[in-house]
Amino acid sequence: MKLGAFKDARSRDRFHTAYEQTLAELWPGARETLDVPTAFGTTRAYRAGPPGDRPIVLLSGAGGNALMWHRYIDALSRRHQVIAVDTVGEPGASVQTAPIGDGRDGAAWLEELLSALEVAEAHLVGCSYGGWLALQHQIHHPGRTASLTLVDPAGFADPGWRFFTWAIGGGLAGTAPRPLRPFLARLVANSTILETELMRMMRSTMSFRRGLPPAQVFTDEELRRVHAPSLFLLGARSALHDSRRVADRLAQLIPAARVEIVPGAGHALPTDRPELVTDRILKMAGQQKTP
Repeated sequence: MKLGAFKDARSRDRFHTAYEQTLAELWPGARETLDVPTAFGTTRAYRAGPPGDRPIVLLSGAGGNALMWHRYIDALSRRHQVIAVDTVGEPGASVQTAPIGDGRDGAAWLEELLSALEVAEAHLVGCSYGGWLALQHQIHHPGRTASLTLVDPAGFADPGWRFFTWAIGGGLAGTAPRPLRPFLARLVANSTILETELMRMMRSTMSFRRGLPPAQVFTDEELRRVHAPSLFLLGARSALHDSRRVADRLAQLIPAARVEIVPGAGHALPTDRPELVTDRILKMAGQQKTP
């Protein structure tokens, strides 16, 4: 099994220079930087906001890191402690030392991280692949989840040609001159390419090899084991799955879950509708856990 790593030291150093520059530009406020040892490697996390026993924990999508949440930190950390994570196996400041072979391993990594951070209960927020990891954690380690906010999560369909076309189109559009990007963002339905600083950093990840398993589709049995208060935010135009089918399946298997299909939004839901996603995260973090 592979580990997440750059192809050579020069590529790694180029990325870390871009990462630190982007961190300084996009997150200039107060934060605590944590490097947490786990059985799968050292995990970088950033903590902000007031002390609290139920922090909001942010997990990024595939190929991303904690900096994808930069627009959210200020609003979320005014009343809540926030922990933004660089997932091991993704391009970021974490260093993977052992393979993550499946969802159970991914859940074990997250459980170990939360335990080391002394998080008794977490309001887990996951985008895309991060949503898949958050669900895996709730399935295998249910006692530590206060709530789940899953933003167009993976694990409900195998990525097909439509998703890969969307991802490749977005990657190519992100290299275009800045004046062209608003037009291209509408053309390829990917607002992430308007994040200039993130796009600059992401270009330095081209030689990175992810060390994580594919997001396998959840079985009915697995989804029936999700009992934490849950909100599924689905982009109506998601390139990853048919959001209506996902909503119908969730209604059958997790009837207590809330499902919201966001009109006009796609798989890049966090950048398509940041105000809406922020509002929904705060509402989930503000509710009491069901006994």
